[in-house]
Amino acid sequence: MSRPSAAPGAELARELAAVLRGEVRFGAAERTVYSHDASNYRHLPLGVVKPADLDDVRTAMALCRRYGVPVVARGAGTSVGGQAIGPGAVVLDFRRHLGAVLEVDPQARTARVQPGTVLDDLQRAAGPYGLRFGPDPSTHSRCTLGGMIGNDSCGSHSLAWGRTSDNVEQLELLLADGTELTVGGRLTGAERAALREAPGRVGRLHSRLQEFTDRNLAVIRQGMPRLPRRTSGYPLDALLPEHGHDLARALTGTEGTCALLLGATVRLVEAPPARALVVAGYPDESAAADAVPALLPYGPLTAEGMAADLIAALLAAGPRPPALDRLPAGECWLFLETGGATPLEAYRAARRLADAVRRERSAALALVTDPVEQRQLWAVREAGAGIVTRLPGGGQAWPGWEDSAVPPERLGDYLRDLRALLRRHGLRGVPYGHFGDGCVHLRIDFPLDRPQGAPVFREFLEQAADLALSHGGSLSGEHGDGQARAELLPRMYPPAVMELFGEFKRIWDPENLLNPGALVDPRPLDADLRFVTSPRRALPLALPYEQDGGSLTEAVHRCVGVAKCVDPTTGVMCPSYMATGEERHSTRGRARLLAEMLRGEAIPDGWRSAEVREALDLCLSCKGCASDCPVHVDMATYKTEFLYQHYRHRPRPLSHYSMGWLPLWLRAVALAPGAANSLVRSPAGALLKRLGGIDRRRVLPVFPPETFTRWYRRHRTAHRPPAGARPVLLWPDTFSDHLQPNVLRSAVEVLEHLGFDVRLPEGPVCCGLTWYSTGQLGTARRVLRRSLGALAAAGVPADTPVVGLDPSCTATLREDLPRLLGADGRPLSGRTRTFAEFIDEHAPDAPLPPVRLDAVTQTHCHQHAVLGSAADRRVEARLGLNNRVLDSGCCGLAGNFGFEQGHFEVSAAIAERVLLPAVRAAGPDTVVLADGFSCRTQVAQLADGRQALHLAELIARELRAAARPVD
Repeated sequence: MSRPSAAPGAELARELAAVLRGEVRFGAAERTVYSHDASNYRHLPLGVVKPADLDDVRTAMALCRRYGVPVVARGAGTSVGGQAIGPGAVVLDFRRHLGAVLEVDPQARTARVQPGTVLDDLQRAAGPYGLRFGPDPSTHSRCTLGGMIGNDSCGSHSLAWGRTSDNVEQLELLLADGTELTVGGRLTGAERAALREAPGRVGRLHSRLQEFTDRNLAVIRQGMPRLPRRTSGYPLDALLPEHGHDLARALTGTEGTCALLLGATVRLVEAPPARALVVAGYPDESAAADAVPALLPYGPLTAEGMAADLIAALLAAGPRPPALDRLPAGECWLFLETGGATPLEAYRAARRLADAVRRERSAALALVTDPVEQRQLWAVREAGAGIVTRLPGGGQAWPGWEDSAVPPERLGDYLRDLRALLRRHGLRGVPYGHFGDGCVHLRIDFPLDRPQGAPVFREFLEQAADLALSHGGSLSGEHGDGQARAELLPRMYPPAVMELFGEFKRIWDPENLLNPGALVDPRPLDADLRFVTSPRRALPLALPYEQDGGSLTEAVHRCVGVAKCVDPTTGVMCPSYMATGEERHSTRGRARLLAEMLRGEAIPDGWRSAEVREALDLCLSCKGCASDCPVHVDMATYKTEFLYQHYRHRPRPLSHYSMGWLPLWLRAVALAPGAANSLVRSPAGALLKRLGGIDRRRVLPVFPPETFTRWYRRHRTAHRPPAGARPVLLWPDTFSDHLQPNVLRSAVEVLEHLGFDVRLPEGPVCCGLTWYSTGQLGTARRVLRRSLGALAAAGVPADTPVVGLDPSCTATLREDLPRLLGADGRPLSGRTRTFAEFIDEHAPDAPLPPVRLDAVTQTHCHQHAVLGSAADRRVEARLGLNNRVLDSGCCGLAGNFGFEQGHFEVSAAIAERVLLPAVRAAGPDTVVLADGFSCRTQVAQLADGRQALHLAELIARELRAAARPVD
C-alpha cells in the first residue's frame, strides 16, 4: 500500500489508504498519468485508486460519496471521447488487479469476467473450446471488457457478431449509494413484476425504471434512430417492450455514468476454424463504399475499408510491410473475410464473394488463404488508430470526429460530402473503418496547437454532425460520446429525448457522482483541450528533435494514448511496464509526465522534477517504443535529454560515474587485468559495488589477459591480407575489446575467411553510448569526435564499410551519432553495418559452413528497434540453422540498467518473462544466440550458467571444426 502525499484530497487519500488493500495514489505523478485517455482532453483527477478486489471498489465508492467526490471507472484508458478522465474525480483503475476471466462455460457459450479483464485474455481462455467473444476492437490486446461495455465497442467483426451490447448476458452493478444488483436480458411481464417487488432500493429502482419506460413509450419509439452502429446517447430503446425491457443492453454504452461494473457474463460465439480473406481494390473510398451493399448478402464476417492515404501514412512512419505486396490495384481496399468449418469451405465462401466483387468493373481483387498472410494484412488495418495520428506529410492528426456512422447504403455519398467538408475547412484526414456497418474512423489535422485551433475544431464538429445526421447517421458508431460529442447530442435527438437522458441518469445516479459531464450536462467540446490550453514553456534543449520541428513538446505529444505500450504479451515495448504493471512506467505514462513537466502546472519543477526522474528511472532506454509505438515515441532519447538537463551542474548518481565512464576504467584495467581480477574477487569487490552504485547480486566481469586490439596487432603482423582483398573497418567496441575479445577475434576469422582485409581504426574508438544513455552529452560528443578522427586515420577509402559487432554500439553509430554531431556524423552512420548485414550485402554468394543445429535467438532490443534483423535471418538460412527467434523483447540488462542499485528485481523480472525460461528449456545441444553483450551477460548471470554466443562466434567455431583433420 502506497503512502499518499500531502496533496489535494489528502484527507480522503488517508482514509482510503487506511482501509484499502490496493494502491492509493494522490501524488502529482499519478494524477498526471491518469489525466489523459486517448482523446484530446486533459482533466487532472483528485487521485487514483487501484482496487485489489471488489471490496476495495465498494469501500472506495462509499468514501468518495461521503466526501462528495466523483468517481470515474477506467480500463485501458483508450477512450477517444474523453470518457475515461474526469476533473477532480477519483479514477478507479480496474485493469491493474481486477482482470481475471472467472469462468468459461462452453455448454452455455458464456464467460464471466471482471471489469478489468483484457479482451485478448478472454479470447485465450475461450479459444480452447472453439469459442470467442465477437466484438474485437483494434485495441484488443489491451482494452478491457469493462471499457467495452461502457462504450458499447464493436470492432471489425461486428458485421457477423454484433456490438458488445449484442453479446452481454448479465451485468453485476454497484450504484453510487452502495446498492448492488444484477441486471440481465429480456424480461417477461412476471419477471418485471417480481423486480418491482424486490426489497429496498432495488425494488424502488426497478419501479421507477418501469414507470419511466411506460410513460415515455411514444417518445422513445419515435426519437431513437435505428442504425446498425448507433452508440450516441443512452440506448433507451432497449427498455421498450418489443426489445424485452433489456436492462443489460440499456446500460451498455452508458460510459460509466449510471453504475460501476463489478462483473459481467458475456455471450461467446463459435470461432470459424478456417478463414479466407478477399481484398478488393477500388478507385477511391467512395467507390468502395458504394460496392458494400451489394456484397453484404454474401455474409462476409467483415467489410473493412482502408484507403491509400492510410498506406501512405504507414510508409511514412516506417519500413514497408511485405504484406502490402498482396494488395491488388486500387486506391481503397475492402477487407472481406469469410469463415468455414474447413479451409475448403472458407475458400468457397470467399470465391462466391470474389465473383460478386468482379461484377464491379473497376474492382481488382486478391484472395488470401494463407493464415500468416491474412494476419499480416490485418495487422496493417489494426495499426490504423496509431498510424493516422501522423499524416503522410508529417503533420499531426487528432481525434474528435472519430467514428461517425451512417446507413451502409448512404456511406459512399457521406464520404464524398465529408471529403468536401474537409476541403472547405482546409483540413486533412485519413478515413477508414467498418464500411459494412457504415462506420468511419477519421483523424484530422485540427490546428489544436495554435490559438485558432479551438474555434476551427468547434466549427468543423458542428458541421460534420449536421452532415452525418443529414445522411440518417449517428455522431458515434463505436467509441461513444464523452466530451467530444455529448454537446452535439441535441442535434441528433429531439428535446424530449434529451430530457429523458437526464431523467434516466438521475434514476441511477441522483447525486451525479459517476462520471459527471460525460453524457448528461456535458462539458463543452472545445474546453479542456490539452494542446490549446497548454502553455509553451521554454525549457532549454540539447538534442535536435528533427522530426518534431526541434520541439520536445511536439515530440511527447506524439503520444495519443493508443496504448500499445501497455500490451504485456508481445514485442519489445515496454519492458518496464511488463515487469511492474504501473501506468507511469509505460511509454504512454512517461510521455504524459514529460508533457505536464513542459506545461508546468501539476509538475512545476521543470527539469528538476522528481516525479519525472522517478518514472524515467525504470526506463531501460531499449528504444522499443521508437519502433513499436505506432507514432514512434522515442522515450530513450527523451530520457537522455532529461538526464542531461536534470543533472547539469549537479552531482550525479554513483552509477553514472562508474558505468557511465566504464570505457575509461576498462582502458585502465587493461594495463593490469590480473590485479584487477584479484581485486574484484576479494572482499574489496563488495565495496567497489557499493561505491559504484552496483547491485550486490550482480557479478562483476572477469577481465581477459589480453584485449582484442593487442591480439589484433600480433595477428596482423603474422597474417598479411592477400593482394586485392577488399578492406573493411571493424569497430572494436569497448565491451567486446576489453571484456569479450573472442567475439571480435571470431569476426576477424570469418571475414578473413571470406576474403576481406580487416582493418581497425588508428587508435581507440568508442560509440559513447554509456555517456549518452546517462545524459552526459558533452563527454559523448567529445568521445565520438575523437573516434571519427581515429577512423579517418585508418588509411582506407572514405566509403569503406564499418562493421559493428555489438548491436547497441552499432545502433548508436547508425542513429544517435548524427543527433549528436549533425552532418559530421552522417557519413559514418550511412556506412555502418551489423556483422550479418555486411555478410549479406558484401558476400551474398560466399560459401558458409553448414550449421545443422537447433538454436534459440535473443534479438537485442536496439537491433530490433534501429537495425533490423532481416539480414540475420538470411545468413542463418544460408547456414542451415534451425533457429527459433524468441518474442522476448528486451533481455532486462540494458547496459548499465540491470547492474544499478534498485533495478535488479525489475531486470530479472523482464528476463524471466520469456528469455530465461526459453534458455533453460533449450536442449543441451541447442545453441543460444545473442549478438548483444548485455544479452549474453544476462543469460550468463541468470540462466543457471548457460552461455550464449554471438553469430560470429558460431560461424568461426564451425569454420575451425571444418578445418580440423578427420581421423
